[in-house]
Amino acid sequence: MPRTRIARTLSIVQASYEHFDHTADMGIRVRAADLPQLLAPAAKGLYAAIGVLEPGAAADPVTLELTGAEPAVLLRDYLNELLILFERDGRMVTAIDEVDFTHDRLAVTARTALIDEERSAYHREVKAITYHELAIREVAGGFEATLIVDI
Repeated sequence: MPRTRIARTLSIVQASYEHFDHTADMGIRVRAADLPQLLAPAAKGLYAAIGVLEPGAAADPVTLELTGAEPAVLLRDYLNELLILFERDGRMVTAIDEVDFTHDRLAVTARTALIDEERSAYHREVKAITYHELAIREVAGGFEATLIVDI
């Protein structure tokens, strides 16, 4: 009797985000294959919570170095830094060039662009990324982060 081979495939989580309702706030759930890949969809989820933001002219790159007690707090702090860039300078991150994301450190070098005010549409004000329900957990094929934004 011939042996039957069972092929095993490794399921890798595709980088993505989704919004979910949260009492008086908005949740963002982010999935990716590894910690560094959480950053881009988390930023997209933040920007989409604000509205439809269109990049305009290229702006200076940004380098952020954050330290913390755990990856979820680092991700939250990163998004708060992006919110400050948006509010203070009218800039958004358009591409991430380098990432070092460990349990207690996040270093990012990214390209930014000015927000094109004429082509962008604002839907709501995001005041902050909260600590409420903040988590990063391992899931089959990657990681899932949960963030709540104060709107």
